Amino acid sequence: MSKKKISVQMFKPGIVQENTILLGERLVKRWKIPTNRPLQLAFGSFRQEIIVIPIPKYMGMRISTTLSRQMGLHSAPLLRIKYNAGSRTLRIGPLIGVMISRDYPEMPDKPFGSISLFCHELVNACKKQGAYVYFFTPDQINPNHSTMKGWIYDHGWRVTDMPVADVVNNRLTSRKLENKPSVQHFMKEVKSLHGSHVFNEKFLDKTEVFDYLKQNTSLIRFMPESYSLNGYDVLKKMCARYPVVFLKPIRGSLGKGIIRITKQTNGTFHTLSTNVGGTHRQIYATLPKLLSAISGKMKSTRYQIQQGLNLIDHGKHPVDFRALVQKNGTGKWNVTSIVARIAGGNHFVSNLARGGSLSNVKEAVNKSNMPLAAKNSAFVNLQQASLQIATGLDALIPAHFGELGIDLAMDNTGKIWLLEVNSKPSKNDNTPLNEQKIRPSVRQLIQYCCYLSDL
Repeated sequence: MSKKKISVQMFKPGIVQENTILLGERLVKRWKIPTNRPLQLAFGSFRQEIIVIPIPKYMGMRISTTLSRQMGLHSAPLLRIKYNAGSRTLRIGPLIGVMISRDYPEMPDKPFGSISLFCHELVNACKKQGAYVYFFTPDQINPNHSTMKGWIYDHGWRVTDMPVADVVNNRLTSRKLENKPSVQHFMKEVKSLHGSHVFNEKFLDKTEVFDYLKQNTSLIRFMPESYSLNGYDVLKKMCARYPVVFLKPIRGSLGKGIIRITKQTNGTFHTLSTNVGGTHRQIYATLPKLLSAISGKMKSTRYQIQQGLNLIDHGKHPVDFRALVQKNGTGKWNVTSIVARIAGGNHFVSNLARGGSLSNVKEAVNKSNMPLAAKNSAFVNLQQASLQIATGLDALIPAHFGELGIDLAMDNTGKIWLLEVNSKPSKNDNTPLNEQKIRPSVRQLIQYCCYLSDL
């Protein structure tokens, strides 16, 4: 089996039969593609019997506009092509489907809200790398899973009929949407019916991540002591063991709902919690009173209780690190970027949504009071920890992940700690969006899709 990139152009009906493919003669001879008997053309889940006609001194592929419409193809894309002599199948693609939470048809310039620029960047990257991408919401899933509605970019955004993709990237940002029976059924069926690959197919919760990673003895060193907060006994044990503990919503994100508990020398307990307006302080005379005060929240929110860490800071603002770890064009985990995140204002969390700011790793560690040797090895150590955690998690959790946002911290000795793992990492956290420039994270995403589809 051989593969390469090729320009796919369209011709109007009437020149030759609609199911005839015009293909460069050199490629036909090199791959020994039969021209005297029917072959199968494949694009995602689309299948069509075709006849190939070789064209001298021509390097591309030409298909009829009728056939291109059935495939959802427009604007003469550059695609990868592969011929399988055993099945007599000519495949083009890969076709990538990105499942997003919502769309805004009434906003043609920004049909996906805040992620519209990222979606456009992905389109541009696909054009350069020889892939084709469309975007769809759970509402656009077709119950029979043969075709579906999807947004493509063709001199502007529009919705058209598309085959089921070779690779589906689950970018849903809502657990409620992801858990819809129609979405769960779709992810299961496209894999069994069409051999599609679905990655980042589920959210992770904090307790789940820590429970799985504890099974790997080589990763325990990265994990602060953590438990599900299921009653007074575990709260009492952790507050007796550590001067500071954190309560984190197991399914929270963006730093929402985190509570820091600090035990004072006079035996009282101070809490600092994040909310929409900033932070909220409270003092409790005893631990039972504190638990009583938060018991209402615990009825609707499950919490993880975690050991407080003595993190490095940047001008007295806590610093942590976000590593974006992605699978590459050979299916191996690779660290795409690591940035330092500095908590803003009176916040103790570093999320950008909470007023945090970004810095590079070198600047952040150089302003800390870590030993010089720890500063010099900080970036490499963060890289190695990120790869080990991603690889370990991938091996332990029965789900397919292609990229992970791994939040790490360093204490003043240079020791690295895992804070949490995000299976839906934001595309806006690490580097600014630029319509002219394709970020490495987006290029890597497409390379992995090409690897999965074997194109």
